[in-house]
Amino acid sequence: MLTSEKSKQKNRVKPIPESLIYEIMDGRPLYYKGYKDVLTNKKTSEEIMGASGLQSFIIQYLLEVLYLKIGRKKYHFLTNEIGTHLDKGNNLSGDIYIYEKNVLSPEKINTRYVEVAPKIAIEIDIRIDLSDEKDFGYVFTKTHKLLDFGVEKVFWIFTKHQKVMVATKDQDWLTKNWNQEIELLDCEYFNIGKFLTDEGVVQ
Repeated sequence: MLTSEKSKQKNRVKPIPESLIYEIMDGRPLYYKGYKDVLTNKKTSEEIMGASGLQSFIIQYLLEVLYLKIGRKKYHFLTNEIGTHLDKGNNLSGDIYIYEKNVLSPEKINTRYVEVAPKIAIEIDIRIDLSDEKDFGYVFTKTHKLLDFGVEKVFWIFTKHQKVMVATKDQDWLTKNWNQEIELLDCEYFNIGKFLTDEGVVQ
């Protein structure tokens, strides 16, 4: 009897804390990459949620381009995993979202997720666990959802492969090497490869 009870306790599935959810897509929770290590006490939640030094460095660079070359007269530049509510069952997070001020007006800024579409969405690397084959097309699914929501352009920056994917609605999506001049917004460009070289960062 005791053996049977121990077996039941061993096989009991440990609930996954909501704090390990990165996004909700089509009603399904998508967990941070590495969440299973947290459940087995191999890592802390802070270890898997934080951005890498390279990811943070690239975000700093892109924000410099936005603030110094484009400015905040027309736009809001929101970062820090900005939450966006698309519709029921779809709450997405983003690395840098650029909003037109006349779209994200003051009365729409509150303690809840933003409910209007950014003009530009910038994503750096895949932050979710991809062990479930249902999620293998995550980048494409998320990009389509953002474009259908009203986002004009979605950038995906992949640090491992040094590539930038640029997606716009009803046009071919382009994948470029990150050492090219790539238009960000209002005829202002970024070049991640050149920036990292200039800063002495080994690629």
